[in-house]
Amino acid sequence: MSAPTQKRSTVSEHEARQVAEAAREQDWHKPSFAKELFLGRFRLDLVHPHPLPEEESVRRGEEFLAKLRAFCETEIDSARIEREARIPDEVVAGLKELGALGMKIDPKYGGLGLSQLYYNKALALVGSVSPAVGALLSAHQSIGVPQPLKMFGTQEQKDAFLPRCARTDISAFLLTEPDVGSDPARLATTAVPEGDEYVLDGVKLWTTNGVVADLLVVMARVPKSQGHKGGITAFVVEARSEGVTVEHRNAFMGLRGIENGVTRFHRVRVPTANRIGPEGSGLKIALTTLNTGRLSLPAMCAGAGKWCLKIAREWSTEREQWGKPVALHEAVGAKISFIAATTFALEAVLDLSSQMADEDRNDIRIEAALAKLYGSEMAWRMADELVQIRGGRGYETAESLKARGERAVPAEQMLRDLRINRIFEGSTEIMHLLIAREAVDAHLSVAGDLIDPAKSLSDKAKAGAHAGAFYAKWLPRLVAGPGQLPSSYGEFRHGVDLSTHLRYVERAARRLARATFYGMSRWQGRMETKQGFLGRVVDIGAELFAMSAACVRAERLRTRDEHGREAYQLADAFCRQARVRVEELFGRLWTNTDDLDRKVVKGVLGGAYTWLEEGIVDPSEDGPWIADATPGPSAVDNARRPYGA
Repeated sequence: MSAPTQKRSTVSEHEARQVAEAAREQDWHKPSFAKELFLGRFRLDLVHPHPLPEEESVRRGEEFLAKLRAFCETEIDSARIEREARIPDEVVAGLKELGALGMKIDPKYGGLGLSQLYYNKALALVGSVSPAVGALLSAHQSIGVPQPLKMFGTQEQKDAFLPRCARTDISAFLLTEPDVGSDPARLATTAVPEGDEYVLDGVKLWTTNGVVADLLVVMARVPKSQGHKGGITAFVVEARSEGVTVEHRNAFMGLRGIENGVTRFHRVRVPTANRIGPEGSGLKIALTTLNTGRLSLPAMCAGAGKWCLKIAREWSTEREQWGKPVALHEAVGAKISFIAATTFALEAVLDLSSQMADEDRNDIRIEAALAKLYGSEMAWRMADELVQIRGGRGYETAESLKARGERAVPAEQMLRDLRINRIFEGSTEIMHLLIAREAVDAHLSVAGDLIDPAKSLSDKAKAGAHAGAFYAKWLPRLVAGPGQLPSSYGEFRHGVDLSTHLRYVERAARRLARATFYGMSRWQGRMETKQGFLGRVVDIGAELFAMSAACVRAERLRTRDEHGREAYQLADAFCRQARVRVEELFGRLWTNTDDLDRKVVKGVLGGAYTWLEEGIVDPSEDGPWIADATPGPSAVDNARRPYGA
């Protein structure tokens, strides 16, 4: 029998939504290609011609990549990291010497000042040799201390912390708690004001880099009191502070070198000067930081796709079955085509989103979220297909392969390492809801009060008039568009005709917008509960975004005489594969088992099917489902292990 679960704080669904909504960026001050796409407007002009980096940015970026490549080839032993489940101190020391801790930090603070584009290229490179090292660098710079300070820190905070982050100090981001994941409304860690300090108490879980970190970004709840607005607030905390204890280093199915743990805060004193932004702005800071920070994961996913393609090509020409290479058998060849085409598209999505982030002309909050969602899902599929192509050797560990005299290809490790990306920084399910909320923002802006049961009749009447005016203009534009004209996007015809795919994207965008409107009309206030429907809407949008990026990238490579013919072939293959997936998703918008699934779930939770569980032995050991996180002093030794200590 399982041990009883501790009593947990309760927050209503309405309260949880209010917290999440308050943390959103409410306004759109810049254009967004993806936002327009979900509204049925295919704004190709926002991404084509493909934006290009400045020459100086390219020079500095390529110079660093050359040094990083040499380091990866000679100093990082991926097999050792996997075997010992830790990154050697000398590797981290070498990365510090290279300046890899400060890739995104301004040179005036000792950093390299690389663009988002080249930062992501660097993560793809280092992540290909060791995803654990990639996670270390990404967690430090994308969500750790440097990025939120760059965007929201005071000059004094930047002067104090950024030079340390650029060269010597590892940072970590601490939000999740044992009983709090993607629902921050129930955040239990507190920061109580006392004079010119805050006193932190609480427990944080899954603290990537937390075991080895020198600096922490900690999210804690400040109680509302006289002179204090209160709310979830961000702090920079010295990891060596009295009362900070790393109680456990977690172990996972993959990323075995990652330094991720459980950290307890007991009466930890943090100066008010270390608070990032005003009280109550912590979640908004976190979400804004992630607008570009999320691009680090698709960067490593694109790198993984490149590696999968390389191994699939080399193995499939070597391995013969029934008189010919396995690649020439259609069943295997389809998998290789999928890996090649999808890798091209993932890099297209990544480069386009990264360059748009560097130019800062567009709002890319949806693009970055789509890149994370799509990259993590497709990279996992590519790695799974690689394991299948390799057969038994794909399931066998690299160490075992080497021991019996074959090439040590870590395909099964890649599959394990990539699995977390569908959970990291917002699970696929949470990303669906987050993107869906942004995708329907225009509708809620004009018709939100109309479907809100809490609003008065007079509010609903005003909303009805407002919505009527908006839809009278918007709906007719969804009837016809350039996608119905055979001559549209003619500049994408060069041997292979990509214009047909762009016309499809334009038509599909209008079709998707109509479907979203029909869904809102049908379910109104219950729309937010239709997570299956919303997830498919988002997945369609992700495919359309990737198709657009692939075509635009192919044309850019053609105009620059960089494998243009081959790029067009890959873009064509990807778009044809994506169109099959899109049509399936459109069909499943209205023909699905969502209602039946809900009935089955109620039966499962109600115990109606417990007889189905008979005939097995559960090897799980007893214990609470969620560990006790009651504030108080730590009862275990500190497992913190800073590099070089």
